[in-house]
This record gives sequence, structure tokens and C-alpha cells, in this order.
Amino acid sequence: MPGDDVFLRATVSAVADAADHALTLWAGGETRVRQWEKVPGHPVCEADLSVDAMLRERLAAIDPEAGWLSEETADTAHRLGVSRVWVVDPIDGTRDYLRGRPGWAVSVALVEDGALRLGILAAPARNELWIAQAGRGASRNGRTLRAGDRTALPGARVPAEQLPRQDRDLTAVPRPNSIALRMAMVAADEADLVATLRWGNEWDVAAAALICAEAGAVVTDALGDPMRFNSPDPTAFGLLCSAPGIHAAAVDRLRPRVSEMVDMPR
Repeated sequence: MPGDDVFLRATVSAVADAADHALTLWAGGETRVRQWEKVPGHPVCEADLSVDAMLRERLAAIDPEAGWLSEETADTAHRLGVSRVWVVDPIDGTRDYLRGRPGWAVSVALVEDGALRLGILAAPARNELWIAQAGRGASRNGRTLRAGDRTALPGARVPAEQLPRQDRDLTAVPRPNSIALRMAMVAADEADLVATLRWGNEWDVAAAALICAEAGAVVTDALGDPMRFNSPDPTAFGLLCSAPGIHAAAVDRLRPRVSEMVDMPR
């Protein structure tokens, strides 16, 4: 069961196999899979669905009693009546996947009674496997992770292609399309801050949130409030993931923007 080494090995194997399957379909280019838009601006492809189905079968065999919450599966109320729930994004960073860029990952978390217990990110195009267990730390390719000790917000490293004018005192670093990988950069002390100011879904951030927390980073919504998982409405307004020494300053900087946006429709 969760926390058991056999359970962990089986889960890691299932996620790694699904990621290898996605990599085989990807092949470094966009011509191998059919793609379309679920809604305007939100691409999906055959690989998303194939990986989702593979994970659901494998993970259900590992923990038959667990519920299921995935970007590519219709949500049901069943997950609200069980103790454990798999929270899955079969391909986080679909845009990079379709463009032949390596900034995508398979993201799987296990939530138990609302708390994150296990988080795995497999990014095979980057040769990366990230693993976290509640209370047992986080690692990338077997190396223990620790978030940075930065205490000044100016100069903080942010994965971004371009910084807004009001944030020009920050430092842009390379940005993968996967929000989970951007968060994981904070856990690995390769970035100091990741923030979004829009409604997002639990499956986008669940695995990475545990990886970051176990590495000593702070993860909240854009308001600075704790994130909850396996909620009846599995969404949150924004994300703020940072080195612990700058989290309060980041909340203060974002507060005026959040107050303008939080009542906007989803």
C-alpha cells in the first residue's frame, strides 16, 4: 500500500512504461500522432488518450480501490467516496509534445484523504524521472532535491520566455511548456519562482506539488492559501511555487493582480 516499497516500485514502473510509450509515439516530431483541440487553444492528441488508458489499466491493477481523476477522462463522483485517488495528467505540456520539444512529462500523483502521498513525473525526452513520497523526500534520477535558499525577490529565477514589465527585476530562465516541470525546477534549485494567475486543475500540479514540498519549496494558490486535492471541484485559482525565503514577498507582489482577476469567469 502507499508508503510500501513494493507499491512504490510498481507505480514508478507503470509511470515509466507509460512515458516510454509516449516517447515512442513522439519520436521527436509532430507527425506521428493525430491532434485536435478540445476547446479553442487547448490541444490534445492521440498520445494523450493512449497514455491515459495505459495508466488507468496499470494503476487500477496496483490499487483497485483507488479513484481516478485525469485530464483525459470524464470526471465522476466516485472519487469523492473513496480514500485514495490517482490524479493524472497523461501528457503535461502537450504543446511541446506536438512541436517536437522535450518540455513535456507524464504526471501521476496519489492522494489519500485529501493529502498528497506520492508524486511522479517522468520526462523521457529529458531523461528525467522525479519521485516524491510524503515525509520521505524528493529525487530526480536518484539524487535528492533541495529548493534554493534565496531570500530576495529581485533577481529570482523564473521559467519564462518573456517577463511582464512589472517583473523585469526578475531573471528569466528556459521555460518548458509543462507546468509540472517548471515547478520541479524550483525543487531542483534551477528556478526560484513559478506563478500563474488563472484557473487551473489539480492534475496539472498534484505530482509536482509534492515533489516541491518534499524538496522544501512552498506551494500555494495565487492567494497564498494551501492547495487542496480531490476536491469536488478540482480547480484552484492560480499557483505560486517558490523557494521558501521569497514566498511571502511573491504573495505581496501578486496580491494587486490577484484582486483584479479572482472574480473573473473561468
